Amino acid sequence: MAHHETLGQGLSEAEDTAARIEAGRFLFAQDCRFVAGTATLDRLPSPGCPEVAFAGRSNVGKSSLINALTGRNGLARASNTPGRTQQINFFDLSGRLMLVDLPGYGFAQAPKDQVACWTRLVNAYLKGRAVLRRACLLVDARHGLKDSDREMMAMLDQAAVPYQLVLTKADKIRSGAIAELRDTIAAEIARRPAAHPEIMPTSSDTGAGLPELRAALAALALPPA
Repeated sequence: MAHHETLGQGLSEAEDTAARIEAGRFLFAQDCRFVAGTATLDRLPSPGCPEVAFAGRSNVGKSSLINALTGRNGLARASNTPGRTQQINFFDLSGRLMLVDLPGYGFAQAPKDQVACWTRLVNAYLKGRAVLRRACLLVDARHGLKDSDREMMAMLDQAAVPYQLVLTKADKIRSGAIAELRDTIAAEIARRPAAHPEIMPTSSDTGAGLPELRAALAALALPPA
């Protein structure tokens, strides 16, 4: 089909992209509230609307990204202390999408029993949550993939949870390095069964990439009432 020809419901490709961006902007401008935080499976909230989980190494910027996506600086509490957040936190976005902040992994010198507890909690959530539509796996653009990220991808692959890599702090490195990093990661994840092929660079400070990420997540949400 020619680039200028219409797609879907009579929209051109540019119009379709603009419509998706606007749908994402509208959704993430709605009320978003903290509803639950738990470190044990028996206290997980009852499944309801579709869920999107945010996973990543400690201090990768998960809380900052959630705050930036929703435009609410104090929604998810960021910490400068790696490993501080050791519970799963749920944020209800207008009753259409649940944002789930998973506890960070890869923090140094964590006791083995703490790591084992984290692994059990997250693995059980991933495998048992039927409403989980996607995981956003956050990777610091300055450092690229680490072994702990690969372990998380293996966990997601095994749980058959679709996941998309999101590069954080993309404003901290030059644009050429971002392109190289995307190519490198794309080649590595090509063999992974649950990985989404599109890698999304973002910056919570400048807002770069956030409209596109909002659009991608809005496509997973319940339709407006």
